[in-house]
Amino acid sequence: MANIEHKLKTRLDIALMEKYPEISRGFLQKLCADDQVLIDGTPQKGGYKLRGNEKVEMLFDMQSIGKTAEIELPIVYEDENCLVVDKPSGILSHALSKFHGEPSVASFLRQKLLAAKDNNWKAEDLRFGIVHRLDRITSGLMICAKNQMMMRVLQKQFHDRTAKKTYRAIVPGTLKEQEALIDLPLERNPKAPATFRVGPNGKSAQTHYKVLTQDDTYSYIELKPVSGRTHQLRVHMQHLGHPIVGDFLYNGEKAKRLMLHAFSLEVELPEKGNTRFEAPMPVEFSEYGF
Repeated sequence: MANIEHKLKTRLDIALMEKYPEISRGFLQKLCADDQVLIDGTPQKGGYKLRGNEKVEMLFDMQSIGKTAEIELPIVYEDENCLVVDKPSGILSHALSKFHGEPSVASFLRQKLLAAKDNNWKAEDLRFGIVHRLDRITSGLMICAKNQMMMRVLQKQFHDRTAKKTYRAIVPGTLKEQEALIDLPLERNPKAPATFRVGPNGKSAQTHYKVLTQDDTYSYIELKPVSGRTHQLRVHMQHLGHPIVGDFLYNGEKAKRLMLHAFSLEVELPEKGNTRFEAPMPVEFSEYGF
């Protein structure tokens, strides 16, 4: 049992964040929800308002968690409100669970903010967010919010589809149309729940593609998702008979990695207006002649 000394007249989950800033707020809230945090001997939820003189006890052994390894990610842009990184293939966007020891874009952002904090920092300062995600095996641009104001601003743009994302990919063969809109609904595949498929009971999904260049073996294409469904680009290209090279989930041919890269991102920033970012193409793409 670990005692937590406190003098804050604030929410329990916020007090815990100040005590354990390296742990996500979501994980600490889950501990409260699972009755692992006692106030004067009684389990309390994260929203409990502390008076400043209670005895706070943790039943969960926080030292059993360990520390997430620190990583460095290429930073494309940074200001006081947001951070844009060029995520390498193989790096998670977010932890696999409320607490998971594998480094991710989320843990990188948390470590960066903790390193920059001064003596006047508050737990609310760590309420940043991953605004959108990339699959582990997809590389490219991700924008992250450093505070709740920017989180709301960016979330609205992605929800309203005013944020513009452009991907580049390599697929086998030549496409019948040089440019087209794929408008096919996507649903979870009941035979393989980790995957999706085109199906009449699925959610609406649209992808615009354009062939940039091609040879007798491969096509180098640009993909612009209109909607933002899980695995959307990968499933749509498989359905056309051109699964992305390296896509082991959707029958793509073997490769060093998934040949899908989030090349550009266009958003509205409060101080800069409409802003477009680009991430250089990974070296593996040049090995295919593109």
